[in-house]
Amino acid sequence: MHILHSIQAVRDWRRQAGRVVFVPTMGNLHDGHLALVREARQRGDAVIVSIFVNRLQFGQGEDFDSYPRTFDADRAKLETAGVDALFIPDERELYPRIRQDFNVEPPHLQNELCGAFRPGHFRGVATVVTKLFNIVQPDAACFGKKDFQQLAIIRAMVSDLNMPIDIVPVDTGRADDGLALSSRNGYLSEAERAEAPRLYRNLCQIRDALTAGNNQYADLEAAACADLTTHGWQVDYIEIRAANTLDIAHAGEHQLVVLAAARLGKTRLIDNIEVQR
Repeated sequence: MHILHSIQAVRDWRRQAGRVVFVPTMGNLHDGHLALVREARQRGDAVIVSIFVNRLQFGQGEDFDSYPRTFDADRAKLETAGVDALFIPDERELYPRIRQDFNVEPPHLQNELCGAFRPGHFRGVATVVTKLFNIVQPDAACFGKKDFQQLAIIRAMVSDLNMPIDIVPVDTGRADDGLALSSRNGYLSEAERAEAPRLYRNLCQIRDALTAGNNQYADLEAAACADLTTHGWQVDYIEIRAANTLDIAHAGEHQLVVLAAARLGKTRLIDNIEVQR
């Protein structure tokens, strides 16, 4: 596996790599990330993964400084998974002037759902992903469905800006008890980890109700919020949206997604479930 630290090194590698599939990450890799790599291997001649903890997508008081950096373990996992190249730039390589004067500004969706609680987050995501796409020049890129809003914004960005990149969505990896795999799960205490699957159970209950024909979206959302709050969670949102656009869902729509974000102790967890009816 090639370890690449500079933009020029990536471009030199890219010239002889054939059809390239890209998996951008912030490191602290788990089985969900490795599922992205496995999907990528099926879709091209070479797979490149990036590890970069992007300051632009963290807000004040968030966990940029404490976010786990586990490079040695990550490298071993990626080598075992058959990754061809690993791009690990430092901040000065991607942001040589420290500040980023030109940013990619997503539309109104960036201020809804997670964006309402993390101002500027999706601007930071869209900007760094655009920079990485320009550096790597991939033919395709894999993103997990767990970050459903992020996936929607990146797909729209690629379409709107005519980027010649196939965006490949990959199903959310889950633990045996249903908890969505996340680098932040490691922040949970033992008791919080035992409680954490409640979020997914509530999403499943909403899915089952919707599939059975229930169109009382607000009631379903409120019941899930009440259950989580009763068990010590601080709920940011639980919302039923149109799956293809993330617009507010209307009664009778067939393709839906239920999205949620809530804090358990100090850990913010997000999850979603798609509904076809």
